[in-house]
Amino acid sequence: MSTSLEPVSDDIETNDNIHQNQYLTFLLGDEEYGVDILRVQEIRGWDSVTTIPNAPAFIKGVINLRGTIVSILDLRERFGIESVEYNELTVVVVLRVKGDGKDRIMGVVVDAVSEVYHIAENELKDPPDLGYAINMDYMKGMATVDEKMISILDIDQLMSLRDLDQATESGEQLA
Repeated sequence: MSTSLEPVSDDIETNDNIHQNQYLTFLLGDEEYGVDILRVQEIRGWDSVTTIPNAPAFIKGVINLRGTIVSILDLRERFGIESVEYNELTVVVVLRVKGDGKDRIMGVVVDAVSEVYHIAENELKDPPDLGYAINMDYMKGMATVDEKMISILDIDQLMSLRDLDQATESGEQLA
């Protein structure tokens, strides 16, 4: 008897034909954020980095990850959230980011990793429209899971070189 294996798709399909995606969630203070789990390369405990001269405060530096130089950004500082001292729960989520015609590997420092959730596309709500006051392009949407609101990030928009360059020049944070 032979068994054929079918390739696993990026989406999970339920019996109701509702497409679900998996999101790794993490904490920044009391807020929970999520990123597409297919973009997560690995999760590492916080370790020292090599600093980059003249970089904005939210760029902590770089690490050598098995021969690849990886930029490390602190999402608290990027979002303008009060900084805290790193501890044993602080982790770096290493992500594959698409943009500018190529893939890059970048890491984000977060307070702690939380859960992996399956969220159906129809459960993902548009981010709030705050007009031109705040750039919300980096938000893919929001979902309510177990009575809590989770902000789902568009990691490609959040980590785009163009936006990082503009933030570096202006000294701004996302808020």
